[in-house]
Amino acid sequence: MARKKRNNKKLLTQMALYFIVFLGLTWALVPIIWMVLSSLKTQAGMFAMPPKIFFEPNFDTFKYMFSEDGGFLNYLRNSVVASVTSTVISLVLGALGGYALARGRFKQTKHIAFWIISTRMAPIPAVMLPLYLLFTQLNLVGTMTGLIFAYTTFNLPFALWMMMIFFKEVPEALEEAAMIDGCSKFQAFLKIAVPTATTGLVATGILCLMFAWNDFMFASIFSGHSTQTIPVAASMLITQQGIAWGQAMATGTVIITPMVVAGLAVRKYLVQGLSMGAVK
Repeated sequence: MARKKRNNKKLLTQMALYFIVFLGLTWALVPIIWMVLSSLKTQAGMFAMPPKIFFEPNFDTFKYMFSEDGGFLNYLRNSVVASVTSTVISLVLGALGGYALARGRFKQTKHIAFWIISTRMAPIPAVMLPLYLLFTQLNLVGTMTGLIFAYTTFNLPFALWMMMIFFKEVPEALEEAAMIDGCSKFQAFLKIAVPTATTGLVATGILCLMFAWNDFMFASIFSGHSTQTIPVAASMLITQQGIAWGQAMATGTVIITPMVVAGLAVRKYLVQGLSMGAVK
């Protein structure tokens, strides 16, 4: 009898947890699904009552956006260049710096690592003015180089911290064996440490890419007319005359699609990398 009660209690607990997860997924996914469906509707179809779930897709909005008149390709190119370049720079420097912190034999390693990640903890508005003044002196405001540097200022500390944790999980014996066989320290880093921490590199790269791709504040301040990114383009769809709902929904769909595809493509490595680098 007591065992049956325990089983019933366990079943009810599991059902409650599944119900909470279902509510959470519904809360998160329904707005996204609604946005994607609305981007394939006409203006009248978006506001039809009752809403239509099954309808004939309309791609006129996307055709206009990606045409020469729409100008969306410029924003897309700027977003790709800025986010990918910043991610690559952060990964290269983060891997080198993270390896140095993980294998370095010097004092205050923990304090240095904490100082590095503390710069990432600062809110973006707190660093906006100093960066703007610095970029103004260097003539970087409104340039793609300035936007890449702005993204890197936040991505690099995160990448350093993450890669330090990942490299600490790599057994030093593997590198020592490689050096016994004739490899230099740098060769052991490239041939042993980096391949072993590939899952960590992928996880860090995806997270850095997501930050740069979705950023609005840096792009709105440091980009110019010719270097504006997709989030900035989305904000310009809200005017005093109203909101261009079709383009807004289509732009939102374009923003989330690459990150969803990238996350699904590397989800295995992402989970492995994040679990591998878990702080003990």
